[in-house]
Amino acid sequence: MTPGEVADVLETSGQAFAGLLRGVTPEVASWRPAPEEWCINECVGHIVESENRGFAGRIRIILSADEPQLEIWDQPHVAKARGDCEKTPQQMLEEFEPLRRASLALVRALKSDQLQRGGAHPKVARLTVEDVLHEWIHHDANHLKQAYANVQAYVWPQMGNAQRFSRP
Repeated sequence: MTPGEVADVLETSGQAFAGLLRGVTPEVASWRPAPEEWCINECVGHIVESENRGFAGRIRIILSADEPQLEIWDQPHVAKARGDCEKTPQQMLEEFEPLRRASLALVRALKSDQLQRGGAHPKVARLTVEDVLHEWIHHDANHLKQAYANVQAYVWPQMGNAQRFSRP
């Protein structure tokens, strides 16, 4: 996919995250389907951290140096430290939306000669800008599914006999 196509998909997934946050109550946004699973707010908080550290952040690092070393980060620790379940959906939106707008501008500004620039990741070896762009789409989709699965799990007990429509 071209950077413009990637940006269009990321814009759509970003709108989906924002729409979900706008559509749920603080109770739903902070509800966990199980003690060690993320609430919707934590899914979005992880998207924020991943965008800063792993996607837009890595692209900026790769573009700023010749084959830089890329860093890893302790995702569960960072998620826990953010305290996103205690935040309101509005607070999550206020953090997410400006970040996604800046990221879209970055992706749309990429030139074709920048796509094969790369950096060395300690776990997966060389990553190019193009690799990171495509992983970003995949990552957004995984966590968007996770966030919507939380909504499904939240409403399941209130479905009564309608649960029979959804049983395998």
